[in-house]
Amino acid sequence: MSDSLHRLLGIMATLRDPLRGCPWDREQDFASIAPYTIEEAYEVADAIEKQDLGALRDELGDLLFQVVFHAQMAAEQGAFTFDDVAAGICDKMERRHPHVFGSAQVESAEAQTVAWEELKRKERVARNAGAGVLADVPASLPAMTRAVKLGKRASQAGFDWPEIGGVLGKIQEELDELRAEVESGADPSRVGEEVGDLLFSVANLCRHTRQDPEAALRRTNAKFERRFRHIEERLHQEGRTLADAGLEEMDALWDEAKRLERGVGPTPA
Repeated sequence: MSDSLHRLLGIMATLRDPLRGCPWDREQDFASIAPYTIEEAYEVADAIEKQDLGALRDELGDLLFQVVFHAQMAAEQGAFTFDDVAAGICDKMERRHPHVFGSAQVESAEAQTVAWEELKRKERVARNAGAGVLADVPASLPAMTRAVKLGKRASQAGFDWPEIGGVLGKIQEELDELRAEVESGADPSRVGEEVGDLLFSVANLCRHTRQDPEAALRRTNAKFERRFRHIEERLHQEGRTLADAGLEEMDALWDEAKRLERGVGPTPA
């Protein structure tokens, strides 16, 4: 074990020490820490999205601390230790890479992905004997991510569109149904149900096109922020605010931001 990791484990044990530890750290349990763990994982993703390696280093440290925190609490209960966590993932990686650590052969990354999924499927069957195909897809996952995983599991069981055209057709079908509910003045719960169906179909499109819906939406969120900020800045240059501009003017500035992003100058006055 490296000196830094040994030091980190020592710091965590001290923070949880009943006599000289930190009152806040001592009061925590798995459930209270879980939201912080999720938050740190998202901050890792954000640093990657921004291509900020300095921030990535820091955020990975924060995420590692979360792993150490959970392992420390488990050790206090006699359940498992940090070493057990590390040993478990080592065993799993070696088991799932028989072409690297064993005698199996794979011809490509795609073939390895197929083999990986088959190994995972067999592990799930052994772990959840008698349970359904979707039984262990965590309910706590972000909804779009879980939708992709549910669709993937169903696909492995043969329940899927054979071609992407079927997915696109389903999206159009759900959009038409949503439009009909909205135009009929339906109860909000029915509209919400149709919105959910549409989002689930979009998640399936992400799966078929090998896109991460969370990453795709994060990029679009960032793009929206950039373009909206452009509207604010252009109005500010004229000594005006959003309240001074109508929708048509803001829409024109939005289009201007799009042209600038594409390397095309603003439309001449």
